[in-house]
Amino acid sequence: MAKTAIILLNLGGPDRLEAIQPFLFNLFNDKAIIALPQPARWFLAKLIARRRSPLARTIYGKIGGSSPLLENTIAQAKALEDRLGENHRCFVTMRHWHPRAAETAAEVAAWRPNRMVIMPLYPQYSTTTTASSLADWYRAAAAVGLDAPTSAICCFPRDPGLIAAAAALVRDTLEFIPRGVRFRMLFSAHGLPKKIVEGGDPYQWQVEETVGALRAALALPGLDSVVCYQSRVGPLAWIGPSTDEEIRRAAGEGLGIVVVPVAFVSEHSETLVELDIEYRHLAEKAGSPGYWRVPTVGTHPAFIDGLSRLAATAIAGKPVLASSIGGRFCPSHCRKCPLAEPRVRSAA
Repeated sequence: MAKTAIILLNLGGPDRLEAIQPFLFNLFNDKAIIALPQPARWFLAKLIARRRSPLARTIYGKIGGSSPLLENTIAQAKALEDRLGENHRCFVTMRHWHPRAAETAAEVAAWRPNRMVIMPLYPQYSTTTTASSLADWYRAAAAVGLDAPTSAICCFPRDPGLIAAAAALVRDTLEFIPRGVRFRMLFSAHGLPKKIVEGGDPYQWQVEETVGALRAALALPGLDSVVCYQSRVGPLAWIGPSTDEEIRRAAGEGLGIVVVPVAFVSEHSETLVELDIEYRHLAEKAGSPGYWRVPTVGTHPAFIDGLSRLAATAIAGKPVLASSIGGRFCPSHCRKCPLAEPRVRSAA
């Protein structure tokens, strides 16, 4: 019987404190992050990694000295593999730390699949995440001679499984809010520099699509909510409003705060430290009557069911038009890119 490999792509994170500086170097040496030619990008990445590693060590020190992202992604891979059944195997590769694409591609080649589905675990497409991870995978696959027919799932910002899982987790969290406490719901996503979005990156639009679908699924009359963006770094202007600004604004109005991560599907430093520790402290200091954070979708059954449906659609060779909404197609800015129209393609 034909064997299908599902390759889950994610960003990665340091697995120990000593890995933080090389992880940061890999991140900033990615041309999708810093669009400078080599060797200028290499030298700048070295400088940034050295300067940022002390702060990063402090951040990761708060969650045991390493990122849980790989462990969480492996759990998702196992759940998806169980859901897809016999003759399907899920592999994990990370863009900026181990297991890197070359390691995973060699493992996939040894298994000798008849077909491959590439599934980035970024619900919303961005050149800085999805495109970079896919390009990295295709390079590695070609290097080891992986030539099985391949389908890529570009994005899934309104996938019913994603939305159902997130809505269920929001409802569970709302049960903890005392009766009578007024709150504002902050749908928080990782930010991007404005120049990337202004260059045509559809990420912000897709985040808004995710939030629109989630609001509809929640169907909460009179819901007070806002879309905002976290994790800003560097001197560039970033898309907004920022999550910390919205926390201060809600607290200043005497409101409790419910934070919903809408661009992360696994717990990692941006949720466990930035949202759970730093922003909670900010909300308390600003006088908010309460702060609640909704978990990421993780291995929620509805989310895994959604991924399995996306994989089955790709395996069948059908277009995965996850974001062909409102006359806009992802990535709408990149028609010359091979990912512009999801289709069966060869890794070669």
